[in-house]
Amino acid sequence: MKDQLEHKIAVACMALYGIQPKIELTRSDQRFGDFATNVSLQLAQQLQKPPKDIAESLSSKLREELEEVDKIEIAGPGFINLTLKDSALLQAALESVSRSLEGKVIVVEYSDPNPFKILHAGHLYTSIVGDAIANLLSEAGATVHRVNFGGDVGLHVAKAMWSIVQKLGGEIPGKLNDITVGDRAEWLTQAYVLGNNAYEESDESKAEIVEYNKRIYEIHEIGDHDSDFAKIYWTTRQWSYDYFDYFYERIGTKFEKYYPESETAPIGLKTIKSHIGDVYEESNGAVIFNGEKHGLHTRVFINSAGLPTYETKDVGLIMKKWQDYHFDQSIIITANDIIEYMKVVLLSIEQFMPDLPKRTRHLTHGMVKLAGGAKMSSRKGNILRAVDVLEAASSANKKLTGSDDPLTVLGAVKYAFLKSRIGGDIVYDPAESVSIEGDSGPYLQYAHARARSILRNASIQEFLIDGTLDTHERLLLSKLSEYSEVVNKSISELLPHYICTYLYELAQTFNRFYENSRVIGDPRQTTRLSLVNLYADRLKEGLNLLGIDAPERM
Repeated sequence: MKDQLEHKIAVACMALYGIQPKIELTRSDQRFGDFATNVSLQLAQQLQKPPKDIAESLSSKLREELEEVDKIEIAGPGFINLTLKDSALLQAALESVSRSLEGKVIVVEYSDPNPFKILHAGHLYTSIVGDAIANLLSEAGATVHRVNFGGDVGLHVAKAMWSIVQKLGGEIPGKLNDITVGDRAEWLTQAYVLGNNAYEESDESKAEIVEYNKRIYEIHEIGDHDSDFAKIYWTTRQWSYDYFDYFYERIGTKFEKYYPESETAPIGLKTIKSHIGDVYEESNGAVIFNGEKHGLHTRVFINSAGLPTYETKDVGLIMKKWQDYHFDQSIIITANDIIEYMKVVLLSIEQFMPDLPKRTRHLTHGMVKLAGGAKMSSRKGNILRAVDVLEAASSANKKLTGSDDPLTVLGAVKYAFLKSRIGGDIVYDPAESVSIEGDSGPYLQYAHARARSILRNASIQEFLIDGTLDTHERLLLSKLSEYSEVVNKSISELLPHYICTYLYELAQTFNRFYENSRVIGDPRQTTRLSLVNLYADRLKEGLNLLGIDAPERM
């Protein structure tokens, strides 16, 4: 409806003045109408006429052209306010979300945890945001592939493996059987922390860990699954993957594919080596990309030991995703501490495959912080774990309601993470997140359950308006008419927080409607039940886009 009106107003301007300006209707205060436009003020300077004169002549034209509009009024220096007919408002409320991405193939990469480490709150945040963005793209008609990426080779793995061998008293894989399933993820994390400390504090340990790093690459290169060292590696790597699977299932996240660095590193190495001389260059035994030539910074892609760095693994990942999906767009969601790093990686690829970086979009977010604003560090072990966030929410919910219902807890955490614009740091407040009286997931879940309870014994065949809408009915229908606009905007900008804001405002609008409008047993029951039904449907659809369950009862 909004797009349709904007187009018609632009055509009317062309007919009157020979100018077709860009029209952007804004939602108006309901006291003044449904939409407002400042197009008269835009045209005033070009036409050298008072904006109010333009508004008057344009309003006359629009009264002839806009059959959807019931009333057109001029306000202030030349604003034009439009009030839709009830039938047009209903049409807008029933509009579907635009299938603007129909036929497009989009790869969304997010979460990206490393084996041998525990999932921290940042992984939880990225998983929640990534799911919501993937849902939005699917809603717009795209074929979406959700993928994950992590480092099963590299120095962090060597640090963990060195420590594991120390804890086992040697390369004795049988001793791993002593570690119970529930303790494995934490045990691996502590091994990594100990290995990292040894690497930083002891030159002897550092040298040993460097050798372990080479041995791990050799395991993959020769396909070793039989040596004791290899058995320890493959067993503990699988422990990490089992832990990831368990946690992703807990938060309702599913990935189509997990790309380990051991798979992307060979592709990256082959690619880098094939472009030494024209894109990459040798420097002191290493291979680098000279970013200074392009206004960025220089990074090492192959180190002096001949091993691939993170940069090369990322090159291999992008090439592998392209081979697998031939995507129209690849979206990568990470914390914002690698913005400059990714610029260099993508710029290097641009030199030999310019289309790939153009199809790649890097979305970044801030950090989930510990109390007091301290930054997480998995190297030091003082991290806010993903499970800590869920447990804090569960504890707060149990204290408030006496229940630790996992769907409510998960809804609380997801909404708390998604309601702020992606980009800044996130400070999580468990008590605020589980409140059923404020801007929270449980508040919206309860709002949905409440609406369903009204409808439970009613029969709704289709949306029907019985006569002219009264004030409160119209206010609710007007808010409902914004749904597709908001979702379309969220899809266009890949910002789920617009939906959070809208759903909260919608629930508040419904509350005012319900306080002033009897539903069951009222002469206007048919119209009001229709409004309640559409409200519940939109609330559920919006929550589902955010990855939040909309329960029928609470």
